[in-house]
Amino acid sequence: MKRLFFLAVVLIVAGLLWSQDLKTKYEPSIDGTIREKYEYNTSLEGHRFQVRNARFSVRGAVSPFARYKAEIDLSDEGVTRMLDAYVEMKASEQLTFIIGQQKVPFSTDNLRSPHNFLFANRSFLGKQLAGLRDVGATLEYSFEKQLPLELIAGIYNGKGLYNQKEWRNALSFATRAIYSPSNWEFTLNYNTIQPYELRMHVYNAGIMYTFNQWHFEGEFFYKQYEHNAFVDTKGFFALASYEIPTPKLKAMESISPRIRYDSMSDDNNGLMNATTNTYTVDDVERARITGGINFNLKKPFINEIRLNYEQYFYSNGTANNDNKLVIEFVTKF
Repeated sequence: MKRLFFLAVVLIVAGLLWSQDLKTKYEPSIDGTIREKYEYNTSLEGHRFQVRNARFSVRGAVSPFARYKAEIDLSDEGVTRMLDAYVEMKASEQLTFIIGQQKVPFSTDNLRSPHNFLFANRSFLGKQLAGLRDVGATLEYSFEKQLPLELIAGIYNGKGLYNQKEWRNALSFATRAIYSPSNWEFTLNYNTIQPYELRMHVYNAGIMYTFNQWHFEGEFFYKQYEHNAFVDTKGFFALASYEIPTPKLKAMESISPRIRYDSMSDDNNGLMNATTNTYTVDDVERARITGGINFNLKKPFINEIRLNYEQYFYSNGTANNDNKLVIEFVTKF
């Protein structure tokens, strides 16, 4: 009788421990990013405060092969936006399938999350030219065991996040290759998209190099419009960063001086001007030099202060109203 009682106790305890382990294994995790900034426009002598991001995400697993993520931004410059909402299926160690609302796999700067930005504001390439989120399906394959290569391909609605009910005859396709030997990373990207009447073909190449405290990065963007409907659009950025450890400062881990040059030519989003029946400029040609210092505060959470100055350059007589000083506070938890 005692043996049966002892066996029953062991089985009950084992069951409780197993269920607790299962609960811990599949318990969702919650994280977030808060970005607050102050800007002084030296061109207009104007000031403003912004809640640039207040992102919260829930992610986790429901089995060894299935994961999920849902992310919302409660204040993207004062606007609430649903960002990611997808299911991820792990077919093998190398092959992953993702379906739902997600970032389109195009351009490293486009794919970078706000807490990983090197400057307070993204490059023109990452924001105006390739700021892509859509609804669709993505396949990722990693050759990590053989060589440092990852291939990604996807198919998407091509209308962004907020027009999902429309039936589409022309979808968006994207491919991305990442080769990362040692301290280098090389990327090639292609995206073809037709959000309205005009199909556009977009190409991108990127390079990244990290050595000791130095970090260098650059990307080139090229967009072609079918039927020569608009002059080809080009975009480019190059940046350098140097991290200086500050072991004697109690609250600070390091200081990072940084500089970036970026530029873009006239751009069209694929929509014809209803008045002129032609494809006109949606984003004008411009260039910019950004210099600044990032103050990287102590872990365990990402916490930094970004101090930047942006000097803009416009051609064709366009007025420059954009030079500004930016102070941004970022925390990731």
